[in-house]
Amino acid sequence: MRTSVIGFLYSLVLALSPAISQQLPDPLKPDYASQPLEDWERKFADFTFHKFEEDGRVLPYRLLVPAPIEPGKQYPLVIFMHGAGERGIDNRIQLRNFRSTVEFWKKHPCFVIAPLCPRRDQAPEAVWVDTPFGSGVGHTMKEQPTWPMRLALDAIDEFIATHPVDRHRIYVTGLSMGGFATWEILQRRGKMIAAAVPVCGGADTAFASKLVAIPIWVTHGDADDIVPVSRSRDIIAAIKAARGNPKYTEFPGVKHDAWTYTYSNSEIWDWMFSQVTN
Repeated sequence: MRTSVIGFLYSLVLALSPAISQQLPDPLKPDYASQPLEDWERKFADFTFHKFEEDGRVLPYRLLVPAPIEPGKQYPLVIFMHGAGERGIDNRIQLRNFRSTVEFWKKHPCFVIAPLCPRRDQAPEAVWVDTPFGSGVGHTMKEQPTWPMRLALDAIDEFIATHPVDRHRIYVTGLSMGGFATWEILQRRGKMIAAAVPVCGGADTAFASKLVAIPIWVTHGDADDIVPVSRSRDIIAAIKAARGNPKYTEFPGVKHDAWTYTYSNSEIWDWMFSQVTN
């Protein structure tokens, strides 16, 4: 049930207690007074503030809407999944490592949705994917997603059902923890994805055969000291062994920052927007 006692109390606490409000920022009203707008945020000035509530939990997210929306026209949807270092509840930080991106939405009018995962000290199971990101030995996807991932998927489903989204052009990308999230969305909901760009993430290679028909462009730094490059190499090899043909770019000498090189490359965005499901 989306309207819940816990959800009501969350709103009440924000309204009645200034001290607690400082600890739990209102996801719809960023506090620029105590935390001034940073230069990198100006690129995302048109990304509005929203929240999705379900089962007593709150998932903040940012949303870009193409302007103007033409009557009767449908638009692509880009899902952006942030990394572990951008977790929180202020509904601003999730775009921090997206700052290098070219403003693809100007060339390709689209919706962009960027959900926000809480930190571990703010909520239990506060990760997109429940796995050690630094492990080089792979992982097995859990039967059920973490609650932040579940809420993100439910929020996306609700958004698609209520907005003029072109269901043949839904794309997903993410970095680090969000790279793992990108792979998990492909594993759980691959039929709805037209193309994906997982950045320095990792996947459950058991799903390789189910991913062969999805256009995927994977990127990773070969000197990554946080998420081993083997995680991308392994899933690429598994998909190719299953007769898929994913694209793979490995940046020589790059550590845990493949996103800067990926999102600043307009060729990757043009490729993504050219993909359409049947």
